[in-house]
Amino acid sequence: MSQFTTNEETRRLKDIAADSLYAAGANTDSILHSFEILRRHLSGKTILEMGPAEGVMSPLLYNTGLEVTFLEGAALFCESLRKRFPQAKVVNNLFEEFQPEQLFDNVILGHVLEHVHDPVDIIRRAKQWTKPGGMIFCGVPNARSLHRQAAVIMGLLKSEYELNETDIHHGHRRVFSPESLRNVFVEADIPIEVFGGYWMKPVSNRQIQESWTPEMIKAFMILGERYPDIAGEIYVVARVK
Repeated sequence: MSQFTTNEETRRLKDIAADSLYAAGANTDSILHSFEILRRHLSGKTILEMGPAEGVMSPLLYNTGLEVTFLEGAALFCESLRKRFPQAKVVNNLFEEFQPEQLFDNVILGHVLEHVHDPVDIIRRAKQWTKPGGMIFCGVPNARSLHRQAAVIMGLLKSEYELNETDIHHGHRRVFSPESLRNVFVEADIPIEVFGGYWMKPVSNRQIQESWTPEMIKAFMILGERYPDIAGEIYVVARVK
């Protein structure tokens, strides 16, 4: 990445962090449920969380008792993480510039790949930072989610892959399908152990926040695990050789 591009990306992350909605509304429920899934696969003693942003999942990772490192490109988010988790290591750096002092047993990318310039490059880097036999967990929004399919039918989106207003606000660069997410790991030459999904999402976040109970949200999170190809969120658990 050139110096110009690096500076540009740093400014972009600063702007996003200044008006972030990553943790707004039902997004928090989604992040918390993704932790319930990934903790089934945690092992070893160390965790690297890439792009924790507001740090919704961070306290859950911190409280596992494992040694946690947070890697975040936005300085504003890093300031908050250092105050909240004084015993953790917080690194303010772009992924493309990160040079770890150790390898990790678990590398977590929650809603990261839809933001970056080159997803395959980032996963190859994550592979280099993971111990042999270690786990990479990667979750992203699903282009084939029911609510996106419905938006196309209603004429609100031209295609399932079009960025909507919320995507643009979050700084998303793309929307993954189950096939394109798996292909990132194929290109990076990392064996996929589990492909799955969560959050059966028939309507928008705003509609969910206006009328759904916590019990409904939880039930639909679990339903998404049963039907991953059309769930709101999809994920991969990969194991480094």
